[in-house]
Amino acid sequence: MSQQADFKKLIAHCKEYGFIYQSSEVYDGLSAVYDYGPYGVELKNNLKSYWWKSMVQMNDNIVGLDSAIFMHPKTWKASGHVDAFNDPLVDNKDSKKRYRADVLIEDYMAKIEAKINKDVVKAKKRFGDAFDEKQFRETNGRIIERQKNIDAIAARLAKAMTDGDMADLKAQLEEYGIACEVSGSKNWTEVRQFNLMFSTQLGNIAGEEGKLYLRPETAQGIFVNYLNVQKSTRQKLPFGIAQIGKAFRNEITARQFIFRMREFEQMEMQFFIRPGTQKEWYAHWKESRMNWHKAIGHPETKLRFHDHDNLAHYADAAVDIQFDFPFGFKELEGIHSRTDFDLGAHQELSGKKLQYFDPELNENYVPYVVETSIGADRMFLATMSHALIEEQVPGSDDPNNKRDVLKLHPALAPIKCAILPLKKNDERLVAKAKDVYKKLSLSFNVQYDDTGSIGKLYRRQDAIGTPFCVTVDFEALDDDTVTIRERDTLNQERVSIDKLEGIIRDKVDMKQLFV
Repeated sequence: MSQQADFKKLIAHCKEYGFIYQSSEVYDGLSAVYDYGPYGVELKNNLKSYWWKSMVQMNDNIVGLDSAIFMHPKTWKASGHVDAFNDPLVDNKDSKKRYRADVLIEDYMAKIEAKINKDVVKAKKRFGDAFDEKQFRETNGRIIERQKNIDAIAARLAKAMTDGDMADLKAQLEEYGIACEVSGSKNWTEVRQFNLMFSTQLGNIAGEEGKLYLRPETAQGIFVNYLNVQKSTRQKLPFGIAQIGKAFRNEITARQFIFRMREFEQMEMQFFIRPGTQKEWYAHWKESRMNWHKAIGHPETKLRFHDHDNLAHYADAAVDIQFDFPFGFKELEGIHSRTDFDLGAHQELSGKKLQYFDPELNENYVPYVVETSIGADRMFLATMSHALIEEQVPGSDDPNNKRDVLKLHPALAPIKCAILPLKKNDERLVAKAKDVYKKLSLSFNVQYDDTGSIGKLYRRQDAIGTPFCVTVDFEALDDDTVTIRERDTLNQERVSIDKLEGIIRDKVDMKQLFV
């Protein structure tokens, strides 16, 4: 199945099984805005909980914050968002469709990379176990030439973006023969800057004085509260402030399902450090964050570091952790060495000192910052795309006997256990099953279901990622034992009802992610 087909199947699965819906669907939807359904909100909350536990609860020098979405408009002047938070906008004159010029060029590079990968796949089939991919990439003339082409385009794009050279971006579209995906036309307008912030008005105050912005990132709420947090919690450098919250960007081309949205959720941590130590802490957080992703079962082959070619105005180093989504490797998380830009800019514009007194050095200074920032929605998409598989039912010899199963880590699964009576029309079985449900619901998010045959109920639970199913049959009425079924192996075991909670807890406790 092609990547595009896999992606379409994932999107359909998310809707059919209650993970994600198009926002305002009864009114034909709102572009690039989505609602999380009953199972989606549980999975997303579990991912956020995993991040919070690893970032705040397991670090004695990192504390939490929940800052407001609305902030004083000078905040965004100091941060550079008012003047520099822009994307290069271009329209196709024939289709009237709007694009980001840099994304069009990145997609062009991705097509060249896809040709490289196609050659690699063919070579793997040809040479079998003897195939050395690294050597093939380094010695094959066609691949070397294509990679040089990608590198040259990437360097030129980075320079144009850094310099704000809109004319060269237009020239690149023309030179590479990039066409509109809708019309096939190469008839482009001039490329121009487009500010991504949503603006609104404060109360009944009109004009610039009452102008507010929906925050485009959560980081600035941390920076302006840095001194409040440091003093009230008596933190010493190095220390961090973590936050999970909504952010808003008026994306030109929001696309690829929930990968790029106009309303999204960020999980960010700003780590305040002594100037001169940023390289050490930058390396530390790169390793720490990559290990965090691997702990939930994301394989190394789907994760990679990608250094920024075009550094943001505030950074002296920046790297993305990229994930291999159904549409290729794209940014999942960013680690940035932000220097003292943010605190320094807020100190200058506000006139308030945001310095730290270092008792070891006996001096005041504005701290440097290393940031880790991950989109909760992108993390959700990465987790779903890796976990959802179609496989032949374990133990079956029939190649057509297949199932869709969401192989989430049990700690992240929306429902930990499903309680299923063998027959829904037997009052004794239903009463027993509901009794088991009540006992387990005090400890886990469990579900009672009697809306179909056991086989169909198992398949539905597999599709939403439930790691355990408990079947209550007639034997349970005599000896208080039930059958517990494991999602991935389909192994079934007869256990006492009194032991159910302990068996399930050992597998679904989030502690398993930190062992």
